[in-house]
Amino acid sequence: MKKFLLLSVMLLSGIASALAVTDGVTYDAVNDIKIKNLWIQDRAHTMDVWSNKPYCNTSARTAVMKDGCIYIARSNANTVIQGTDTLSQSVIYKLDAATGEMIKELQLTLDGAIYGGAVLSCNTVGVDAFGHLYMAPYTSELNNEQPVYMVDKETGELTLMAVLDKGDVVQRCDYIDLMGDITREEAECNIMTVGASSEYIYRWHADQGGDFEGGFEGDPYIAIYDFYPESVTNWGYAPVVKMVLGEDEDSRYSGTLFYVDGFHSAPILYDETGTLVESFEDVDPELLPLEVGANGVCEFTLEGRNFIVYVTAQYSGLNEETGVNRACQVNICELGEGMTLGGMQRYWMVPDALGTTSDGGTRVESMNVEYSTDAEGNEEVTLFIFKCYNGMAVYKIGTNVDADEPGGLTGDVNGDGEVNIADVNAVIDMILSGNASASGDVNGDGEVNIADVNSIIDLILG
Repeated sequence: MKKFLLLSVMLLSGIASALAVTDGVTYDAVNDIKIKNLWIQDRAHTMDVWSNKPYCNTSARTAVMKDGCIYIARSNANTVIQGTDTLSQSVIYKLDAATGEMIKELQLTLDGAIYGGAVLSCNTVGVDAFGHLYMAPYTSELNNEQPVYMVDKETGELTLMAVLDKGDVVQRCDYIDLMGDITREEAECNIMTVGASSEYIYRWHADQGGDFEGGFEGDPYIAIYDFYPESVTNWGYAPVVKMVLGEDEDSRYSGTLFYVDGFHSAPILYDETGTLVESFEDVDPELLPLEVGANGVCEFTLEGRNFIVYVTAQYSGLNEETGVNRACQVNICELGEGMTLGGMQRYWMVPDALGTTSDGGTRVESMNVEYSTDAEGNEEVTLFIFKCYNGMAVYKIGTNVDADEPGGLTGDVNGDGEVNIADVNAVIDMILSGNASASGDVNGDGEVNIADVNSIIDLILG
C-alpha cells in the first residue's frame, strides 16, 4: 500500500493545475450581481507558498493590477556587488494576474546605474490611465522634493518624469496617487500625496504637454482642518489619497474630488479646495471600519451602479466574543443615491481572511479594478487587493459570474497548484501546531483534523 501511494504521489507530483487556491467561500448574489474569488495567495489559505515568496516582505508595500499583470514594488530587495561596492537594488515583481505566477523580476536601474539604497526607495507602484507604469519613493520631512519615475515594464529601467517641490511646508510622504497621463502627451496629469501625522496634503498639476506646478491655485499644499471623526486633528501614520475619476471627458483626469484615508480616520471625500464633501458620519454603524489603522480605498461602476471598496480591518485576528475576524478584509459597498456614503449598502466583505501578521506599520492596503466583458458581452469587474506581508487576492464581479461553487483545486492546501504528499504534510503541520487555515479543511466539515489527511490521500489515489 505504501509503495502504491508513493508511486501515485510521484506520478501526480508532475501534474500542475492552472487553478490556484481560492478563499473557498460561496458569496450570495446581491441585486443580481455576483462575486467569485479567482485565486488567493496569503497567510490564511496558502501559508507555505506565500511565506516563501520574495514579495512576502515588509519592504514590499504596494501593488497594482493592469492588463493581465500584477506589479509589486519592493525596496532594496537585492544586494549587488560592483567592484568593491556593495549596492542595494529595488525591484518590481511582475506576476500573471490570472494565476499569481511570477513572470519576471524587474531590477530597477536609473541612467544605467542600479537604483535603490535609500529608505523605501520603491514605495508606491501604480499605472496611469494610459498604461504607463510609475513608481515613487517615500520622502521624509527633511526632503522638500518628491520624485516620480516611469518604469519600463520589460527591463525595469526608470525615467525621471517629475521632481515635485513641496514648497514651504515639508512633511513625510509615504504614498502617492497619480491620475491622467504621466507623460502629459495624451492628457493632463495630477499627482497627490499626504503629509503623515500632519494636516497637510500636496497636489501638483500639469496640463497636456505642460510642466508640473502647484495644484492648489499655484501652491503645492493646503491644510485641512475638517476630519471625521471630529476629534481627529491630523492624518496619522502612512495616510493615502485616491483621486476620483471625473464624470465627463473634460474632467475625466482632473482629480477635483479625492479620498484621504488616514491612520486616525475612515475615508473622507474632499474637493480641491479642501472642503469635506462626504464622510462616514451618516454611515450605518455596521459599515464603519472595524479598525481605522489600515488605509485604502477605490471606486468602480458596474451595471449603472456605483461602488466603493475600503479597508475594514487590519490584522488583529479573531475576536472570540464577537466572532469578528479582523484579517485585512475590505468592504465592497454600493454607494447611496447621489453617490453618497451615508446611504451605501454592503454587498460583501472579502476575503474570509487574508492574514493576521503585523507588517511593521505599513498601514496601506492596495486595491484597484479592471473592466472587461464576458463572451456574451456582459460587463465584468476584476478586483485586486494586496496587503503587505499578509497576502493578495483577485475577485471577479458581474451579473453573469459563475459564483455557485468556489473555484480552485480541492486538496491543494499549500497553494502550489498541485495535490500531493506536500499537502498531506501541510495539514499534519496544521494539526500539530494548532495553527489551521481555511485551505486545510479539505472535506469542508469546518474542522482541520485527520479526516482531512485522509481526504487528500483519497484525492491523490483517485
